Amino acid sequence: MAKPKAPRQTLDSYTVKRINKTIKAGDCVLMRPPEPSKPSYVAKIEKIEADSRGANVKVHIRWYYRPEESIGGRRQFHGSKELFLSDHYDVQSADTIEGKCTVHSFKSYTKLDAVGNEDYFCRFDYSSTTGAFNPDRVAVYCKCEMPYNPDDLMVQCESCTDWFHPACIEMTAEEAKKLDHFFCESCSSEDQKLQSSQSTSKFAETKVFLLVWVIEWAVFLLEEVILLD
Repeated sequence: MAKPKAPRQTLDSYTVKRINKTIKAGDCVLMRPPEPSKPSYVAKIEKIEADSRGANVKVHIRWYYRPEESIGGRRQFHGSKELFLSDHYDVQSADTIEGKCTVHSFKSYTKLDAVGNEDYFCRFDYSSTTGAFNPDRVAVYCKCEMPYNPDDLMVQCESCTDWFHPACIEMTAEEAKKLDHFFCESCSSEDQKLQSSQSTSKFAETKVFLLVWVIEWAVFLLEEVILLD
């Protein structure tokens, strides 16, 4: 007869002695990869369990995928610290935890004054079976119409507020960093058209004024001639 499994208990927190860090559900952690040459895996803790003696601690986790681990692979707009929150759940020994980390929202990450080794960001949920992303579309910028990569330098047009990669507007990164003001090609053209239109309008107004003045002067001279007769 099979021996019944010993009941397990859910822990509110657990201190990983090897790294002297306390973990709890909701924390993001770095997990030891099977090959030392690979970067640490990143996971979100869903639940912590132990046996009746408080030993043999297991963590129920939800894996984060790096772009290169997804079906579509890494693309140009993916940041170096970008992760996808997957639907891949797992149970691992707490002893495989190498450290804690922070997975920021995309908005919070872009506001960081400095990005540390344990800082990551996530803007997509990812289906490991279908390769689908949620959301399935995000805002695009620049002439190349690519989503924003926080690792890339971009300059903002003061008129339309769109963002542009220096290379896409035939500019070096050094030149872009020296800019005090920037107007994109479309906005510059529109501004020139507006100035041209305003100049044409003012010129037309001047012509009308001169014509009226000439007519009034002719009428005045004609009246003087009539009076002299």
